[in-house]
Amino acid sequence: MADKQHLETLAIRTQTERSNQREHSTPLYMTSSFVFNDAEQMRAMFADELEGNIYSRFVNPSVKEFENKMALLEGGEDALATASGMAAIFNSMAALLNAGDHVVACRSLFGSTHTVLTKFLPKWNIDHTYVDIKDQSNWEAAIQDNTKMLIIETPTNPTLDLVDIALVSDLCNKYNVLLLVDNCFATPFIQRPIDFGADIVVHSATKYIDGQGRGLGGVIVSTKAIMKDIKAFCRSTGPSMSPFNAWMFSKSLETLSLRMEKHSSNALELADWLIEIEDVVDVYYPLLKTYHSYNLALKQMSLGGGIVTFVIKGGVERGRSFLDAIEVSSLTANLGDSRTIVSHPSSTTHAKLTEEERLEVGIVPGLIRVSVGLEHINDIKKDILRAINNSK
Repeated sequence: MADKQHLETLAIRTQTERSNQREHSTPLYMTSSFVFNDAEQMRAMFADELEGNIYSRFVNPSVKEFENKMALLEGGEDALATASGMAAIFNSMAALLNAGDHVVACRSLFGSTHTVLTKFLPKWNIDHTYVDIKDQSNWEAAIQDNTKMLIIETPTNPTLDLVDIALVSDLCNKYNVLLLVDNCFATPFIQRPIDFGADIVVHSATKYIDGQGRGLGGVIVSTKAIMKDIKAFCRSTGPSMSPFNAWMFSKSLETLSLRMEKHSSNALELADWLIEIEDVVDVYYPLLKTYHSYNLALKQMSLGGGIVTFVIKGGVERGRSFLDAIEVSSLTANLGDSRTIVSHPSSTTHAKLTEEERLEVGIVPGLIRVSVGLEHINDIKKDILRAINNSK
């Protein structure tokens, strides 16, 4: 393109080539395989001498459109869509790590990512070291001679701690370590880790990218060289995204910027309001001026995102009673939905961590996570205040 386009335009106008049917909206390519003109074309495509569609586990036009959009939005060179967000995270590690390698990760990680690092990778003699996210001076001390990858979430789930991506990127460059960033909470409309030096960005497309809680998916974005290794691994191991889900996610990207603006404005108003509630001990949100990493949020995020966490007095039992008193918001294992979702991490998403591990990353017994939806903010406040009062 002669002129550089804005992300909103790229999310809408990046499409598969129009067919002879002259469609305006991209069609859905629900096919497991593709036909060849002759034996020579078939041979050349299988030999990677020609680009083209062979089999939907390898490439599919609907999936490719979604991948192209995500690469453009994140500022990467190439992308691969996967069946889930965890498939994106695991396959990024599995494709690039070897037996004897070492991984450094922020201690505050999503529970399933923690399980991969602590239970599965050790089977292949891949070790890890956790670093306290609140003391980023420890990153360099954790890097060893065999460290291959550094993994961070920012903002983290569910405590919304931030990692200085540029600072960690400089460190990774110094020691020739790959930097992988889980950008699920922010999306590329709020934060682009590659702009700050990240090598690999992963998403759970299930969350904000879809935005309506309809399907599972993930995506990996990186350079062509790194993606070549990841694609070769995934081509044989098969964590493929279905064409239908890719078509759906690609359509959802057309409204992602609008949705993230509304999620963020609702979340900021809710966070400001929660500070004044008597039974709320702490409130965490990146663009609260009282937030401990407010200046870093201004540096690397354009908005605060749609997640607010707060601590309610009364510990685990009060937290569970709060959920039971909710009438409008949803109790479900998801986030990033158009509908507000509340959860109690200690007893759900992070229940597999020990109590000591949860406390180390700030998941105290009364912590409540709110994925703030697109409903009217006054209705969201009313539902949460009723639950707070009725859970005493």
